[in-house]
Amino acid sequence: MDETDRKIIELLAEDSRRALADIGAVVGLAPSSVNERIRRLTASGAIRRFTVDTDPAALGLPMLVYLWLALREDADEAAFRRFAASHRRVLECHHVTGAWSYLVKLRVGAVTEIESVLAELKAGRFLGRSETVIVLSSAVAGPHVPAPGV
Repeated sequence: MDETDRKIIELLAEDSRRALADIGAVVGLAPSSVNERIRRLTASGAIRRFTVDTDPAALGLPMLVYLWLALREDADEAAFRRFAASHRRVLECHHVTGAWSYLVKLRVGAVTEIESVLAELKAGRFLGRSETVIVLSSAVAGPHVPAPGV
């Protein structure tokens, strides 16, 4: 991957519907060359998908919530991962180091939905303990393409 590929990815992260001619004008390539690079980046897995950036508040999901979770010692971890992957409110689920087992990112419409998710975790016999963090505002929010290097 070279700097041109990185710039193409950055431009697509800003707007995945951006015209190939527009991208080509920025990076100095013909639209057909940009298309070939995008095809190659997708085939290699560098670009995993094209998506839509929505306004959560407009969708009735204004609350961003993080759950720190420690699983029960007898929890079926594979079943927990399936639960998280299929839950309609879970945006991300990360296995982490430290005192917690997982960090789960949720989008909800109200505090009662947080309680519902916690109740589902308890009913599935996954939850040992948890800590809930409700986001008040976001100083920086994705999508991001990290700069290469240090």
